[in-house]
Amino acid sequence: MFTGIIEELGEAGPLDWHGDSGVLTVHGPLVAADARHGDSIAVNGVCLTVVSVDGQRFAVDVMKETFDRSSLGTLRPGDRVNLERAATLATRLGGHLVQGHVDGVATVVGRNPGDRWEQVRFSLPAGLHRYVVEKGSIAVDGISLTVMEVSDGDTAAAAGWFGVGLIPTTLQLTTLGRKPVGALVNLEVDVIAKYVAKQLDGARSVGGVRP
Repeated sequence: MFTGIIEELGEAGPLDWHGDSGVLTVHGPLVAADARHGDSIAVNGVCLTVVSVDGQRFAVDVMKETFDRSSLGTLRPGDRVNLERAATLATRLGGHLVQGHVDGVATVVGRNPGDRWEQVRFSLPAGLHRYVVEKGSIAVDGISLTVMEVSDGDTAAAAGWFGVGLIPTTLQLTTLGRKPVGALVNLEVDVIAKYVAKQLDGARSVGGVRP
């Protein structure tokens, strides 16, 4: 479990493919300092298990399902990545509960800079709009953000989208300060919203709740 508060802006190293899976090496002095085999580290919002540590670098296994569900397969050596170690019971919950389980890949569709902050819009993959609400929480590349605006879109004409506001700290210390329009990002919607939707769907199916 994570909080969506990025600890370090790391750097992707080589991705060593083994068939349809791979081993990704990441340079991150802060998170690697106390990393051990079996630890969980979120890389761009994807929860991955450490398999080895070498100084300021650590390696993680990435299976096919993870490549299919996230943007990790597009990383190239030198790309910056958001890093966060797993939370502990003593961790301050500065963001929100983030599992590191990516729900979909979105695209940066617009950036509107202000004096010190920036408004950024992202596409909203089909099926995720029901979990995204104004003033709700969402994780973008592992960053806990508050939704400023959201449009479900019209499936016959236009896709949905949502917008967030990025403060100077987020722009400086995470990948979102560098992502251009057209870049891919990993999305994780609020897990509480998913459980509530599941329960409501189940109740409707037996006639307990009317839509």
